[in-house]
Amino acid sequence: MDLQNPMVAEVYFNYPVAIREKLLQLRALVLLVARQTEGVGRIEEGLRWGEPSFLTTESKSGSTIRVHTVKNHPNQYAMYFNCKTDLINRFHQKYPTKLKFSGNRAILFELDEEIPLEIVKECITEALTYNLKKSKK
Repeated sequence: MDLQNPMVAEVYFNYPVAIREKLLQLRALVLLVARQTEGVGRIEEGLRWGEPSFLTTESKSGSTIRVHTVKNHPNQYAMYFNCKTDLINRFHQKYPTKLKFSGNRAILFELDEEIPLEIVKECITEALTYNLKKSKK
């Protein structure tokens, strides 16, 4: 783990190994998409509600993304989005059968399933550029 923030590193370290690996895979996707997406800039990693979070503090281009386990479901983990946005609704419309959702706040993943990388990268792009697209309307 190449984590700059020791508090974030500690949270990752405290996850069960299998969950940690999946969450770190999601983390790598967020950082990759941020580097490849114009206007996003540097990502700030922090903790929101004690969960690893990714913010576009520098550019303010997007909405916060969090990764964490799913309460009472030890074989699930999730990528959480701000419930006051329409991001999950957009994802649901675009990928109704390819992703699983929790209300208007999360994409759910099963521990024993592969992450649909290209689809999740598109969702991350939408989140990291949410404010850019909103301001163009």
